[in-house]
Amino acid sequence: MSRQRSMEAIQTAEYVTIGELARLTDVRYSTLKFYTEEGMIPFRQPEKNLTRRYKREEAVAQILWIKKMRAEGKSVPEIREMLGFRK
Repeated sequence: MSRQRSMEAIQTAEYVTIGELARLTDVRYSTLKFYTEEGMIPFRQPEKNLTRRYKREEAVAQILWIKKMRAEGKSVPEIREMLGFRK
């Protein structure tokens, strides 16, 4: 079992895991997984068997923007369209 990185280490890391993103943004893991699967949060996964890694600054900014849009009453399809994605 892996050991969690400290918040200090996470806040300075270039790449983070989805669990670390949940800690940084106070958004549930399942919500972040949904947003990732919807193509709303970019990630890097060099090989299929490796953990998805998110560029910390980019992903946090995207999540905070999505949270803002949701607070303004926008639906997930509306947000996805605003991001330029079609599903």
